[in-house]
Amino acid sequence: MSATLVPGSWPLPLPARSAGPWVFGREVELGEGADASRALQWLLRRNCSITPGQLAAVYLSLCAVSLLIGGFFFVQGAPVVLAFTGLELLLVGLALMLFARHAGDRETLTLVGRSLQVEQCIGSRVERTSFAADWLHVEPAGGQGSLVQLSGKGQRVRVGRFLRPELRGAFAGELRHALRRAPAQADTQIDPNRSPQR
Repeated sequence: MSATLVPGSWPLPLPARSAGPWVFGREVELGEGADASRALQWLLRRNCSITPGQLAAVYLSLCAVSLLIGGFFFVQGAPVVLAFTGLELLLVGLALMLFARHAGDRETLTLVGRSLQVEQCIGSRVERTSFAADWLHVEPAGGQGSLVQLSGKGQRVRVGRFLRPELRGAFAGELRHALRRAPAQADTQIDPNRSPQR
């Protein structure tokens, strides 16, 4: 018998390059018609394999099958099975509800002109912070692979919790590059009620 030893950590590939110079961000158009303005947006989401709607469909089918089996045993004279089925479905429903609550968690960074709007949606809590690009510092919050800290004019926000730790440095570099490239003449404020047009 022979054994082959392989180095511990395999290098992880970087994400595939998009059509433009941005790996994590994308160019979007905010507004419609004459009010439309170009922006650069980074949408960082939790990696979920199932949407809340799909999760509800799976749970309802689980309820139907479990209640059918529990009902069969109830008719056969074992009512305790139906009681435990109800308890099981209640506990599974609570666990799935907690999962679904955080399935839509995201961080959205939108750069319009020299203004960066950061929106963080964690559960039911939504926090919005605006930064002027001229006063914004982008740096790691701690050591290698830590969250990316945005700070300026007395405000501080940490982003990147939905990125793998080894990609956070590349994300911070891309954000710095975009802030340097932002047009100096644009002083437009971001309207939080506007949504990007796709």
